[in-house]
Amino acid sequence: MKSLIFHAAVCCLLLAASNGLAQSRIHYYCTPCNNACDTIAFDSPGNCPHCNMELVRQSEEEHKRLTRKRLKIAFYLQDGVEVLDFAGPMEVFNYANFEIFTVSKTKGPITSQGVLKILPDYTLDDAPAADVLAFFGGNAGRAVNDPDVIGWINRQTNVMHYFSVCTGAFILGRAGILNGQTVTTFHESIDNLRQAVPQAKVLSDVRFVDNGKVITTAGISAGIDGALHLVAKLRGEEAARRVAAYMEYDKWVPAAGLVLTK
Repeated sequence: MKSLIFHAAVCCLLLAASNGLAQSRIHYYCTPCNNACDTIAFDSPGNCPHCNMELVRQSEEEHKRLTRKRLKIAFYLQDGVEVLDFAGPMEVFNYANFEIFTVSKTKGPITSQGVLKILPDYTLDDAPAADVLAFFGGNAGRAVNDPDVIGWINRQTNVMHYFSVCTGAFILGRAGILNGQTVTTFHESIDNLRQAVPQAKVLSDVRFVDNGKVITTAGISAGIDGALHLVAKLRGEEAARRVAAYMEYDKWVPAAGLVLTK
């Protein structure tokens, strides 16, 4: 009887050890691309055969930890929003495994630059909470002068970061988010932002400015730089480099912006 108990105990220990080894076993996983291949474990390095993203060496535990929580980012889009202002950062955040959703004044279609029709996911009334709120240029005055939009911004709680591209900074400025901050915007709108938000220090000739919680960028392509910077800040510079390489954005220079607070 004692022998049976001993053997059973040994078997349990071996099973537990086996499970522990399985948990710590090293595999190669697809750099998150928000597709089904994110969950596939590969035995050797290379590129994912499904999406061609680089395979990253991780333990099963580490992979589960990194993919457990996807940061939510709300893209507020007004009618007339500039395509690349939001589309560039959207691609960066998507490849970095953010959960992205769009918000607008209504769910009716909005038009970007008179060409692209967009159907927002949510309105101001039903948009879920987000970790990051993002605003973009292109007819930004429509949102700046809308008290419903500004009220919605000011009602948001537990926001980790505010992010703007181009004249999207004016929206954050009207909401009071830029007061006491060092910021930037589209190069042709620097003086206008200085007048609109005299409580902010507005810089020219900088790709982005990171105040810690508030990140503002210059126009269009600078939004991609700012988005990559935010990914590096939250996920590490190597993750941002992989995204930039996959997008073939070989002009990215991590130090091209002004970082005031880590």
